[in-house]
Amino acid sequence: MYAGKLVFAQVMEFASWHTFRRLVSKYRGDFNVRSFSCLDQFLCMAFAQLTYRESLRDIEVCLTSQPGKCYHLGLRGNVTRSNLADANERRDWRIHCAYAQALIRIARRLYAKEPLALELDNTVYALDSTTINLCLSLFPWARYRPAEAAIKLHTLLDLRGAIPSFIHISDGTLHDINVLDLLIPEAGAFYVMDRAYVGFARLYRLHRAGSFFVTRPRANARFRRLYSLPVDRSAGLICDQHVELTIAHSQQRYPERLRRIRFKDPDTGKTLVFLTNHFELPALTVCALYKSRWQVELFFKWIKQHLRIKRFFGTSENAVKSQVWIAVAVYVLVAIVRKRLQLDLSLHAMLQILSVTPFEKVPLFQLFSETAHPQNMLSPDNQLILI
Repeated sequence: MYAGKLVFAQVMEFASWHTFRRLVSKYRGDFNVRSFSCLDQFLCMAFAQLTYRESLRDIEVCLTSQPGKCYHLGLRGNVTRSNLADANERRDWRIHCAYAQALIRIARRLYAKEPLALELDNTVYALDSTTINLCLSLFPWARYRPAEAAIKLHTLLDLRGAIPSFIHISDGTLHDINVLDLLIPEAGAFYVMDRAYVGFARLYRLHRAGSFFVTRPRANARFRRLYSLPVDRSAGLICDQHVELTIAHSQQRYPERLRRIRFKDPDTGKTLVFLTNHFELPALTVCALYKSRWQVELFFKWIKQHLRIKRFFGTSENAVKSQVWIAVAVYVLVAIVRKRLQLDLSLHAMLQILSVTPFEKVPLFQLFSETAHPQNMLSPDNQLILI
């Protein structure tokens, strides 16, 4: 019988705790704290994410039902609903934000050599946002519309491993295009985004930084054709052109030429127009790059279904941002575990296993390996003969 650590404690061993302690010290998270530290808060909230807890009371009852095991989970403070509520209300959310970003940097190094569906050596990012609706009476600080509240999760997803490299949490009124001002462009990288991010001054900033973008132009954009390349119409391509902007203020913001590709989707029959500043890639590769943007949509759908970011344990801005950033940290931590143990399981399968085994004493690799390769425990010889 394995007499080692609990499954939850083994997962937490993959976290960088010296970085966490440094951030707690930087933001004075444990200043004047007696019994329930920032580490206790993080572990409780991470436990809630992994085991799908629904409320603070649910977290308290679940953990206090196993008093002999809380210490082995890493918890040293008194786990109560009031302690956890106060921590979410008062502890600076920037601790968990910076810690999640530190884990993201670790995960991106681990997934740097993951293959892409496309034959590209460049880093490919998909940029998009998702809206999380809230109750205005409970979250008045997140006013979105006259009778609605919401927050937006702006995400730049590295398509190698589906690891978010940049996340910004805002209220619902921040337009997507403004997020481009917060990004630091990476030379040689591709940024794939929809037409909500089309602002020619911002796109020109990406271009001057040596980055490439693939997007779709808005309906009111006007271009003048400079040169047409031959295309294979049997593959769905209609045209591949070098163009320049004709409207005066747009041309001032983006004074150089662009590449416009028109493509008819053989499955839906829709005609799509793509805009990019890369002139060497095959036209079909540019179309496939834009299609890969749907991975960020799948990422949003996945985290909304499998992480606790739609129901919040607190109503203040600090509590909401703390919960979202801890959810991101848990997602990235499970991705780190998957890569370091070289597992073939999906993140969804890993989370399902972890949700029912936090108090078990089974080595992680054995736990996931037995699930990936289940043994048939029923012998045919033991079956009843019915006929």
